[in-house]
Amino acid sequence: MGITAEREGKAPPLRPSSIVDSVYTAIYEQLMALHIAPGARITIDGLARELDVSQTPVREALSRLEREGLVRKAHLIGYSAAPQLTRKQFDDLYSFRLLIEPEGARLAVRNMTAEGLAELEARAARMRHDGTAPDRSSRYSSFARADADFHDLILRIGGNEVIRSTLASQHVHLHIFRLMFHSRVTQEALKEHDRLMAAFRDGDGPDAAAAMHEHIERSRDRLLAAFD
Repeated sequence: MGITAEREGKAPPLRPSSIVDSVYTAIYEQLMALHIAPGARITIDGLARELDVSQTPVREALSRLEREGLVRKAHLIGYSAAPQLTRKQFDDLYSFRLLIEPEGARLAVRNMTAEGLAELEARAARMRHDGTAPDRSSRYSSFARADADFHDLILRIGGNEVIRSTLASQHVHLHIFRLMFHSRVTQEALKEHDRLMAAFRDGDGPDAAAAMHEHIERSRDRLLAAFD
């Protein structure tokens, strides 16, 4: 059933911004769940028919996804899903993360405030809540977004904007989650986040750095199977 269906007097029509948000979420979930394969061409009219909307919100949604690195646009060709990470790109990204994110976690402890800790607690709780959604595709894609926000907040609290902006510009977390659509990726990450949060609560910079290092290493090991 299309996004714009079920209007017959039961609810007011969706505002244009709400339609764009709904279309964006639908396409984002398909990309994260690999229902739209990496590198596959994306046709605006095809998505508009599938989602039962006009082409305008599809174009706006695809523009947002392009900014996030999940789709690409080529002149005279149109949109396609971003290609999957190669093994070399994967290895390089994890080497990069191991260099900078443990230090970002240590800096976050140094700069932590009560408000910052409360926001981190809220984002950690959000990940657990997103993990209980009934639809597997929605659950996985929501967790990927929440995980990216959680790691970004740690770096924001750490205060080094060069580290933060460099990592964000690579859209690291969203690309990593596209490698493997599997519940193990989320379940084990939650346990590792718990250790991180314990270090933040204790104000222990070295332990926060060690917990982040371990989390990144284990994430890398979990996802290596995607290249088998």
